Amino acid sequence: MTTVTHEMDGAVGVVTLAKPPHNLIDDQMIADLIAAYRAVLAGGCRAILLRSSMRHFCAGAELKSFGTTTMIQSDQKRFTEFLDAIEDVPVPTVAAVHGGVLGGGLELALTCDMIIAADTAFLGQVEVTVGLLPLLGGTQRLAQRAGAARAKEIAMLGRRHTPEAFERWGIINLVVPEADLPAASLTWARQLAAGPTAVIKGIKMLANLASRGGVASADQRQIEINDMIWKAADRQRGFDAFFATGPASAAFKGD
Repeated sequence: MTTVTHEMDGAVGVVTLAKPPHNLIDDQMIADLIAAYRAVLAGGCRAILLRSSMRHFCAGAELKSFGTTTMIQSDQKRFTEFLDAIEDVPVPTVAAVHGGVLGGGLELALTCDMIIAADTAFLGQVEVTVGLLPLLGGTQRLAQRAGAARAKEIAMLGRRHTPEAFERWGIINLVVPEADLPAASLTWARQLAAGPTAVIKGIKMLANLASRGGVASADQRQIEINDMIWKAADRQRGFDAFFATGPASAAFKGD
């Protein structure tokens, strides 16, 4: 039985963590997550919404399985495949988080381009409290978003934080009342899915290049990526609509 479900909402691929009771991560759940992302991509999605149907978004790792049935923490190839499939997926991704967003759960959210949190959520890179290093790249992604000093504080102290603090530090994008989380996150995902998909892919590529390798790294591929989006039909639709009916009037089709 899969631990992750998926469905299409128009052009949005909705991927839902669904492993009782708290979406604890093991290799099987990671494999199911990768399979769900690939399935919605194959279904033609132009954005992905990652959410949870459980009480918590994800309360961390299934520790009892590590070193036995779960081996991603010691397998570079498997870890790289996970990042390629989830973080570098060629469409924009939005995480909708509520409840506990702890350890590996925070790391899953950090693979997404944008994070929206319920005001009742509590977040933390808490592995240090059980004698572990964050295993899915959380430390470096916190440093990427909030700077090295803040990342060290979060990961070394292992405390739980409010979503408002994470929003203030630039780790998440938006905090909303818990009752508004489903609608707010789906609205963002739908807006992204309605955009010029090739252009958004180019923006994602350049932002990721800059955050990983510096501005110079992105600059070296600026022309190549612009050439890629220049050939997109949506780019022409945007131009045509601008001259015909004004800005923000194009109806993009994703090609």
